[in-house]
Amino acid sequence: MTDDVLFEKRGRLGLITLNRPKALNALNLPMIEAMDPMLAAWAEDDGVAAVAIRGAGEKAFCAGGDVRAVWEAGMARKRGDDPGRLTADFFRAEYRLNHRIHTYPKPYVALVNGISMGGGMGLSMHGSHRVVTERLMFAMPETGIGLFPDVGAGWFLPRCPGQLGTYFALTGNRGDAADAMAIGYGTHHVPSDRLEAVIAGLAEGGAVDAVLAGAAVEPGPSPVAAERALIDRCFGHDSVEAVIAALEAEPGDFARAARDTLATRSPTSMKVTLAELRRGAALSYPEAVTMEFRLSQACMDGHDFFEGIRALVVDKDRNPRWDPPTLAGVDDALVERHFTEPAGGDLVVG
Repeated sequence: MTDDVLFEKRGRLGLITLNRPKALNALNLPMIEAMDPMLAAWAEDDGVAAVAIRGAGEKAFCAGGDVRAVWEAGMARKRGDDPGRLTADFFRAEYRLNHRIHTYPKPYVALVNGISMGGGMGLSMHGSHRVVTERLMFAMPETGIGLFPDVGAGWFLPRCPGQLGTYFALTGNRGDAADAMAIGYGTHHVPSDRLEAVIAGLAEGGAVDAVLAGAAVEPGPSPVAAERALIDRCFGHDSVEAVIAALEAEPGDFARAARDTLATRSPTSMKVTLAELRRGAALSYPEAVTMEFRLSQACMDGHDFFEGIRALVVDKDRNPRWDPPTLAGVDDALVERHFTEPAGGDLVVG
């Protein structure tokens, strides 16, 4: 067990607290390895009617997976110093935990207060109930670090209204609580000062839907939903080049900002991500997990993830040198290689 994640039973509620507030509750492998068996045990415990998960502190629910640790393992493998097993073990364990949440037999209530990115989205969006507060800032920022939206985003984002999921996937832009409700990430918008009352109501064994409905308020208008028509026009294309061309043809600050953002993202990641979402729209959730694990291992064998983490997390010069550096250099064969079975074998869930 680890102090980085805490478990307690409050009445009829199993409560998980991600307990790394100084690290914005980023998810590491020991936390994953602690949560999975506890969720399995609570699923069989007649004394637990529902499970809730929250982040310690007021800044973050979970800012993502521990990509620094994965980066270090991958760099050691590249140098020949270490087999770098974490580059497969982390993704395999994380995706299996997400699958457990996705198929959980009891209500699973994510209390998403503050930052939720990457792995934090995986811990929340698969739950039956996703409570978002006015402090929420969510994002899937992977194209900016040479990766791709994973943890089930390849299944979830294509099922958002219109092309909103494609917009968030390619740009990595941030959304607020109203945006979360608009895309279906949030199921209830609850003020942060009511979360303890929600936990108390669930602990007393109250019906989850009734407890949450009693605390929920309207989130207000979604800034991204207000741009839905433009987003659908521009992000509905099946090539990144066509998306950018469509944005260039649109007047106004929103399209210009989106185009400028895409210019900073990994060309390989953007092309792989768009292919992931288009394929994911036709896949079952277990099939999407297998696809995402293939993509993760291809990225571990590639260049841009290690360069992205170097530039944004390690050296923090914010000047990644992508390879290939342009969309024109990312051919169909390179994209397709990301979708092939990795040398270590597929991950199959379900």
